[in-house]
Amino acid sequence: MTYVMSMRCSAQAGRTGLARRVVARLKNKVAIVTGAGSIGPGWGNGKAVAALFAREGAHVIAADRDIRAAEETAKIILDEGGLCTVVEVDVTNAASVAAMTKAVLDMHGRVDILHNNVGATGQLGGPIDVSEEDWDQTFTINAKSIYLTCNAILPAMLKAERGSIINVSSIAAIRYTGIPYVSYAASKAAVLQFTQSVALQYAAKGIRCNALLPGLIDTPMVHAQLTGHYGDKEGMLDRRNATSPTGKMGDAWDVAYAALYLASDEARYVNGTSLIVDGGLTAGIGPPA
Repeated sequence: MTYVMSMRCSAQAGRTGLARRVVARLKNKVAIVTGAGSIGPGWGNGKAVAALFAREGAHVIAADRDIRAAEETAKIILDEGGLCTVVEVDVTNAASVAAMTKAVLDMHGRVDILHNNVGATGQLGGPIDVSEEDWDQTFTINAKSIYLTCNAILPAMLKAERGSIINVSSIAAIRYTGIPYVSYAASKAAVLQFTQSVALQYAAKGIRCNALLPGLIDTPMVHAQLTGHYGDKEGMLDRRNATSPTGKMGDAWDVAYAALYLASDEARYVNGTSLIVDGGLTAGIGPPA
């Protein structure tokens, strides 16, 4: 199902000061952001990316399984005077992804940017703790979804001979983070090699593919899925803030501005890379507490 909204007004800001520095890096670009809604209140990574891309001139396709969450993101964009189309999609389902792709191409004729943001932590634990069903589901959400969107959208990018794909991985792909979620870590590591494979295979066709590796980021998904591991919300916030070299977790806007760079022409010679957004955490020795 596709929802098209076209109203234009003015401003609700996330991280207001930074929001003022707009130079239209993505002017007239068509950008699909999967997982563009948020779990609960606040700014998730996908929501912030969608809003920032729109502020920088893109026509954003806010794609999410939860249509109400995507519509909330779209309302923020539209109230700021941006352009946004809401698409309900299950990125783990090939038919649903194909329908989304067709709707976008019918409307715009192209996709300039694909930002793959959907992800889940899965069950906590190692191989003897995690069920086979959870392993499969976590890989389906975190890795297969990226294959499905690229499978559907790459042909249009190849035809246009241009495109930027950004896949959200995690520092858990390259370090043990102190949280035992083996299916999450392994699936996010798979995203890195998928990213490099796509980047090198299609570089000569004008397509770039890069990965983002967020570290300790304070988002609604973290509150929804990891509070139990830490015991309580305040304990979780205190420990994650203390673990960061900066003394404070990052937020969704830190991830969004990194995504903006990779999506923009400023990164035209950046391909197959893994951009870490963690305040320096993985530069240190030993896992977080």
